Amino acid sequence: MSGPLSGIRVLDLSRVMAGPWCTQIMADLGAEVIKVERPEQGDDTRHWGPPWLRDKAGNPTKQSAYYLSANRGKYSVTIDIGKPEGQALIRELAASCDVLVENFKTGGLEKKGLGYGDLSALNPGIVYCSITGFGHTGPMAHNAGYDYLIQAQSGLMSITGVADGKPGAGPQRVGMAVADLTTGMNAAIAVLAAIHHRNKTGEGQHIDMALLDVQVSWLANQALNYFCSGSVPGRTGEYHPNLAPYQPFPTKDGQVIIAVGNDAQFHRLCGVMGCEELPRDPRFATNPERVVHRQELVGKLCEYTRLRTSREWMDCLGKVQVPCGPIQNIAEVFEDPQVKARNMKLELEHPLLGKVPGVANPIKFSKTPQRYEKAPPSLGEDTVAILERALGKSAEEIRNLQARGVV
Repeated sequence: MSGPLSGIRVLDLSRVMAGPWCTQIMADLGAEVIKVERPEQGDDTRHWGPPWLRDKAGNPTKQSAYYLSANRGKYSVTIDIGKPEGQALIRELAASCDVLVENFKTGGLEKKGLGYGDLSALNPGIVYCSITGFGHTGPMAHNAGYDYLIQAQSGLMSITGVADGKPGAGPQRVGMAVADLTTGMNAAIAVLAAIHHRNKTGEGQHIDMALLDVQVSWLANQALNYFCSGSVPGRTGEYHPNLAPYQPFPTKDGQVIIAVGNDAQFHRLCGVMGCEELPRDPRFATNPERVVHRQELVGKLCEYTRLRTSREWMDCLGKVQVPCGPIQNIAEVFEDPQVKARNMKLELEHPLLGKVPGVANPIKFSKTPQRYEKAPPSLGEDTVAILERALGKSAEEIRNLQARGVV
C-alpha cells in the first residue's frame, strides 16, 4: 500500500473498537497491518449484528457492519495464541514488525510470554501499544472496561443530554463509541510519536493507553470550567456553556444551528435579522454578558428565526459568515453536497462479498494521498499468504499448523 506510513509493519492483536480503530488509521496511512484473530471465531465484533453486509446476490453475510467499520486495509491471519505453537508464531511476527497493538487485560499477554519485555528482547525497536479500560497502574488496572462504562465514569454522561429541570433530563450516552474512538485516535498519535523517537534513537518503547484517561482528557474546557469556577458542570442540553447564542433555533419549517463565536459575528447576525438594537443592549453587547442573559437573548432571537425557513437562514447567514447549519440524520449526511465533495463515503471491492461500503479517513494529504486498496478481510483470508511472505513458511509447514489447529 502507498501512503506516508508505507514500509511500516503493524501486528494487530486487538479486537472490538479502540485498538482496531488505531490500526485502521495506520492502514489508511499506508502501513501493512496484520490482524491476528482466533481461529473460527475471529474478532468479537464479527458477531455484533444485525445489521450484516449483503453479498453480491443480496443475501446476508457473516460480516457485521460493526466489524466492517474498523478493519479495512488489514490482512486477517488466524492464530491460536493459547497454544505454545501459536505463541511462537506471534514472536516470529513481532520480530519483523515495527509496531504491536493489543488490548488484552493488564498482564494477559505476559502470561503467554508475549508481553513488552518478552518481545522487546527479540526486537528492541518495537513500539508496543497496550490499550485497556483503566491502564496498567492504579486500583482498577485489572478491571475490564467497555465504552459505555467509561462514558459514565469519566463524567461525560453527566454533561450530555437534556438540561437539568427539563422533561427527559438525565445522564445520556453519546450516540457512538466515543471513548473507544478517541482512544484509538490517541493511540495512533502515540505510536507515531514513538516511531519518531525510535528513528532518532533506535529504541522502541511501551505505550500504556487507557480509555478512562483519554475520556477524562477530552473533558477539556468543561474540566477547566470546573477547575476555574469550583462549580460542577451539568447538562446544558442544546446550548454551549461558554458561548451565546450557540444552539438550535426554531425556523418556519424546522430547526437550524446558529453558532456565534465572537461579538463581530453577533453584530452581523443581528444585522441580517433586523434587530440591530440588540448589540447595543448592555445585556447582549459582549459574549460574557450574553452567556449571563442567555434566556432573554434566545427568546428575542426566536421571534426572528421563526419568520424564515431553515434554508433561507443558512443562505443569508452564510453570506455574512455567521455559522449556521442543518441538523441532519445519517442518511441526510451522506447526501450532503459538502460531504460528497469531500469523498467521505467509499466502496471497496471484496472478491467474495462484492462492494463493501465505508466511511473515508478524514485526513487529506497533498503529496501522499490515501489509496483504499483492501476491503475489511474475511476471517483468515490472508493466513497462508502472510505465513509465506512474512515468515517464510513452506506449504507443508502451513498444512501441519492447520492440521494441529494452530492457524
